[in-house]
Amino acid sequence: MTFLKKLLASVGIGAARVDARLSQDSLIPGDQVTGDIHLTGGEVAQEIDEIYLYVITHYQREENQKKGREECVLAKHRLTEKILLEPNEAIILPFSFTLPYQTPLTMGRQPVYLRTGLDIKMAMDPADSDFIEVRPHPYMEKVLDAIQSIGFQLYKVDCEYNRYLGREYPFVQAFEFRPVGILRGRVEELDVFFFLQDTGLEIFFEVDRRARGYLRAQESAFDLEERYKRLYLSADDLELPMSELAQMIEKHTLTQIPS
Repeated sequence: MTFLKKLLASVGIGAARVDARLSQDSLIPGDQVTGDIHLTGGEVAQEIDEIYLYVITHYQREENQKKGREECVLAKHRLTEKILLEPNEAIILPFSFTLPYQTPLTMGRQPVYLRTGLDIKMAMDPADSDFIEVRPHPYMEKVLDAIQSIGFQLYKVDCEYNRYLGREYPFVQAFEFRPVGILRGRVEELDVFFFLQDTGLEIFFEVDRRARGYLRAQESAFDLEERYKRLYLSADDLELPMSELAQMIEKHTLTQIPS
């Protein structure tokens, strides 16, 4: 019977279980992800080599005019101390790590989730997934409001592969705005990309994007300065009144657009 139980546990039947419970599942980039890992033993004793926690998201990538979804690991946190989990034993382990500043916001259908798993030799590794709500950092929120105050409306938010702007990760989150009011006819759209830091916010603006699909993918790196307008806002800049911040963004993005 013992051999049969071990055999069943190796394919996940009657085996150990893992459940990560977040202290808070609504966060902003830079927050601490905290919680407890609840381990429950199965019908036989099992040795756990390591416990891993990954923060994961997805992004769109276009190749040969076909779009596909790819997975990206944003952060890794591992507990490597070996644990012998006895039958039906319950163990609770706390965890804490930083949510990366470049974690995308969960706006629209953008997912961000915590995947927790156990590494058990000669057995199917049990896993658990928990979705995380990622809200705008106050720096980002203020800029988003300022952009809308100068005549743009947020239309779409998605994560897309970008070999020019991608840094820690191969993608960027694009905030696509459409003009309203007097800006209609002057600008087709405004795309905004945030690079959050603890001391401020780096922003790239792409105004009136025209190159798409294959042509966009073939653009040379020499066109970057013309294609993207960069603006860095320090923490002091972001303390300015909304009207002054809006004027700064408008001057930076629209001065060369014909009226």
